[in-house]
Amino acid sequence: MASSSPDAPSSTPVNPYTAAGVDTAAGDLAVELMKSAVRRTHGPEVLGGVGGFAGLFDASAFKAYDKPLLATSTDGVGTKVAIAQAIDKHDTIGLDLVGMVVDDIVVVGAKPLFMTDYIACGKVFPERIADIVRGIAAGCHETGTALIGGETAEHPGLLGINDYDVAGAATGVVEAGRVLGADHVRDGDVVLALASSGLHSNGYSLVRHIVAGAGIQYGDRAADLGTDGITWGEALLEPTRLYAQPLLRLIAETKDAVHALSHVTGGGIAANLARVLPQGTWVEVDRSTWSPPPVFRVLADLGDLDLQSTEGTWNLGIGFLAVVAAEKAEAAASALSHEGIATWQVGVVRGGSRPEGEFEQGAKGVDGGAVRLVGAYSENNGAK
Repeated sequence: MASSSPDAPSSTPVNPYTAAGVDTAAGDLAVELMKSAVRRTHGPEVLGGVGGFAGLFDASAFKAYDKPLLATSTDGVGTKVAIAQAIDKHDTIGLDLVGMVVDDIVVVGAKPLFMTDYIACGKVFPERIADIVRGIAAGCHETGTALIGGETAEHPGLLGINDYDVAGAATGVVEAGRVLGADHVRDGDVVLALASSGLHSNGYSLVRHIVAGAGIQYGDRAADLGTDGITWGEALLEPTRLYAQPLLRLIAETKDAVHALSHVTGGGIAANLARVLPQGTWVEVDRSTWSPPPVFRVLADLGDLDLQSTEGTWNLGIGFLAVVAAEKAEAAASALSHEGIATWQVGVVRGGSRPEGEFEQGAKGVDGGAVRLVGAYSENNGAK
């Protein structure tokens, strides 16, 4: 065994994992920075705090249900994260993640219980990761969802140093006899539109293609979008509106008024509404009942597109659709408007033979009803 000379220079052992590009200390610091935000989403049902191998949630409340059904959903934010990375603003992308995941659960009438997240990145920058998770925690707090676990994975060599992607999964519960869906929809039901806050988290590959083709930089001022003093990047990062609590209150307060809900995400208005309608029914959604907000009109003009050609990609100002009993539609719309969500009638469910022409017939593997958009969009400014 060789001996070392007291005069030889000392050397610090190199962690081989760090040498490979993975900084576990940075990951630990990120957890410390996000802890307080995560804890604010925890009620007494969450056991064990932050940092365990698995999150624990007390399900004792299920005893109050006759037949509790668990609802689950998983999703990501898509290429909207590329804009967050481009302008180094990461505190709202987590709200988008919650909107994409938790609001899918509410479609069946389920109350969200808890959520977990996953962030893959090229390099862990602790404050950046903490900003992302703070946004997720803010969305969870707003929707009444406990953020009980997550993972940040560093993937050097697979992702660029400033690249990351986010995903999440959530679980909720609903009484078996209170599940919303096509089985409850009837001829004559009214379809209500709930205004979106903008693009939400779908169609950003098209957005980025249009912006790049127009030579726009994300740091350029975005006066054409109807915004004051903010940049294109900031405008395009407008967070997804969260509908969970207003819709759950509507379901609880207007007993049996809500028959089905549709979250307008990938595929657009017609395809997502068709998924929650029974076979043999159809709806004509009247475009003249609202005006797509400026962000949609400006982007379409820049891309030399008409709005109708984007209907399968963007929500065009409608983030959710509610199919409600006709006699309760006015009360439901009023209740949602009082929650701060502009709500208006866009169509009526019909059965039997439908008019000639092309309809969107079901989607995402669901053989549901048929939907098409008719008429011309209103030219009034605003969502409606």
